[in-house]
Amino acid sequence: MKEKVQRFITKHKLLEANATIVVGVSGGPDSLALLHYLALHRESKGYNVIAAHIDHMFRGEQSADEMRFVQEFCEEMNIQCETKQVDVEEYRQQKGISSQQAARECRYHFYEDVMNQYKASHLALGQHGDDQIETILMRLVRGALGKAVTGIQPKRPFGKAYIIRPFLVVTKEEILKYCDKHKLQPRFDPSNSKDLYTRNRFRKNMLPFLKQENPNVHTLFQQFSERQLEDELFLEALTRDRMNTVIKKKKDNHVEISIGELLVLPIPLQRRGLQLILNYLYVHLPSSLSFLHIEEILKLAKSEHPSGFLNFPKGLIIRRSYNNCIFTFKEETVSTYTYFLGNEDKVLLPENQKIWSETYHQYPSSINNSMLVLDSATISFPLLVRNRQQGDKIQLKGTNGSKKIKDIFIDEKVPIIERDTWPIIEDQEGAILWVPGLKKSRFETNDMNKSSYTVLFYTR
Repeated sequence: MKEKVQRFITKHKLLEANATIVVGVSGGPDSLALLHYLALHRESKGYNVIAAHIDHMFRGEQSADEMRFVQEFCEEMNIQCETKQVDVEEYRQQKGISSQQAARECRYHFYEDVMNQYKASHLALGQHGDDQIETILMRLVRGALGKAVTGIQPKRPFGKAYIIRPFLVVTKEEILKYCDKHKLQPRFDPSNSKDLYTRNRFRKNMLPFLKQENPNVHTLFQQFSERQLEDELFLEALTRDRMNTVIKKKKDNHVEISIGELLVLPIPLQRRGLQLILNYLYVHLPSSLSFLHIEEILKLAKSEHPSGFLNFPKGLIIRRSYNNCIFTFKEETVSTYTYFLGNEDKVLLPENQKIWSETYHQYPSSINNSMLVLDSATISFPLLVRNRQQGDKIQLKGTNGSKKIKDIFIDEKVPIIERDTWPIIEDQEGAILWVPGLKKSRFETNDMNKSSYTVLFYTR
C-alpha cells in the first residue's frame, strides 16, 4: 500500500518536499491511516504535519470521546493537533440547510482557519478508491453535469493552497489492513452504517456486486475519472473560446445569448456552453440541477415559437425572445426615464446606449438607421429622449399614416425585455421624430439645399 500511495502522489504531484500539510482527521480508519502515513514520511520528506479535528457535536459524549482519542493519538506520535467543538445543529438552523451541508461548511471553515494559522500549503483528506466509485455512481444516477461526473479529484485548489487525496488509489479493505498492521485502533462512526444516507446505500448494495465482478474495479473508476477530466478540461477550454460569439451581454446575475450563434456550435459545446453560463450565474450549482435542465434550455432554444420561459432553482429565470435568450435571477424592473437633449449635446441611456446631436452645414454623405437628419430651422431644442409609453405612434417617413411603436417592435423582432427601455425621440410638440435604429418619422429631411442640418446619432 505504501508504494502504491507514493506512486500516486508522484504521478499527480500531490506533495513536494518540506510541505506543510494539515490533515483532516475524524478518528476513523481512513483519516487516521492517512495521518499515520504522512507522519511516517515527515522526516524523510521534510513534511510538517498538523492534525485538524472538529467535533460536530451530533453524538454528544461519543463524539467528544473521539476528539480526545485524536488528541491522545497525536500526542503519542508527536503530531501538532488542533481541535474544535462546533454546534453544527445550531448552525444548520440558522442557515436553513441540511445537517450534512452544515457539517461540511463548518468543517471546511475550521480547516481553512488551521491552514491560515500554520501557513499550510496542503489540506490532506482521506477519501479512498471505494469513495471514488460511490461518488461517480451517485452523480451519474443524479444526472450530474460536466466535471461533476469525473468524481473526486486527487488535487484541487483550496484558497491559496490545495486539497489533496493520496488514498484514492487504495480500497477501504487495504486501509483497514494498514490500520491492523500498525495497531492504530481507529474509531467507527455508527451513522456510516445507516441506510438513511444515499452513499451508505450505494456502499452496501452496489459496491459488493462491483467488487465481485472485478476486485480491482476501484482502479478502473480512477482511470475513468482521470480520462474524463482530461476530456472535460479540453472541451471546456474549447467551449470558452467559442462562447465569445454566443454571449451578447454578461453582468452580475444576468447573461444574454444569441440563440442562432449557440445552435451553430457542435452539440457537446452547446451543452457545455450552457453549463458554463449556469456555473457563472449560480457560483455554487444547486444539487437539484442536472443534465435535464440543460436539455430543457436547448428545447426552448430550438422551439419554433419565438418566446417562452423556464423557471430554474433558486429563482433563475430563462426567457426566450426571438433569437435571444436571457438568463436572470429576477424579472427586469423597468425604470421610466426622461432626458433632455440640447443642441450639440449628448445623452447616456440605460444599457450603455448613447444619443447625441451634431450640426452639419451640408447634407451627410451617407445615411443609415442609426442617424436622423433634421432641418435645423424647423427644430426647437431641447428634444425629449424617453422610453415608450402605452399607445405611442409615429408618422412614418414615406407614408401617409401612422404606426404603433408596439407593432414596430414586433415587426423588427426586438426582444421583449428590451422594448420598455428602447429610446424614443420626441419634439416639443409631442410628435415622435425617431425610434433610433428602427424607424424614422416624416420629419426627416431629404432636402440637400439647406444651410444647416441637425443630425442625431444613436449607438448601443
